[in-house]
Amino acid sequence: MDWRKFKDPILIQAFLAAAISFSHIHDVALASGQEGWKAWAYPISVDVLMVMAWKQMRTDGRPKTGPWSWFLVALVASLGANVAASGMVDLTSPPLWLQVLVGAWPVLAFLGGCVLVHASRVEELIGVEDVQEEEEGGEEVREEPDKLVSATEAERLIGVSRHTVRTWKERKAIKVRGMRGRAHQFSLREIKNKVEKGAMT
Repeated sequence: MDWRKFKDPILIQAFLAAAISFSHIHDVALASGQEGWKAWAYPISVDVLMVMAWKQMRTDGRPKTGPWSWFLVALVASLGANVAASGMVDLTSPPLWLQVLVGAWPVLAFLGGCVLVHASRVEELIGVEDVQEEEEGGEEVREEPDKLVSATEAERLIGVSRHTVRTWKERKAIKVRGMRGRAHQFSLREIKNKVEKGAMT
């Protein structure tokens, strides 16, 4: 491991800020009656929600309103806990509104996580369906190029009797597209269409 990258002042600053914020959220949760492991779970919950929202905000092609909203919710929770722990609120006797907010946070964080994960999954499925539709649409657009053939060549290529092709020509059911030597040339696609329609008479 290259330890030199940890000497970067920006990384050091980020680590210290994260540690202080983590500790402040823990202190607020502990003061509001969340003891033991529950007090440590609060800062983890806030940070995870913030990271999830930030990750979706950075993903191209996804709506930004939902992730932005949940990012702001987590940011306000973190900022509020840091301000409260700095002395703005007496944590030895926390007010009722603070205890209500701390108690409501797990449900709010769970809702935010579910919404972000579900929205991500739905968008992935929609993206797969769009790709499949584009591929299917591309297959429909790509058609086999037409070619001119004689009645004999049509019989060899697609199995329709040369006499049937000549009968269609006499009845003007298909058009003569040209001449090659003394043989009439017909559209192979037009003959295939007649065969598919069952017009073999």
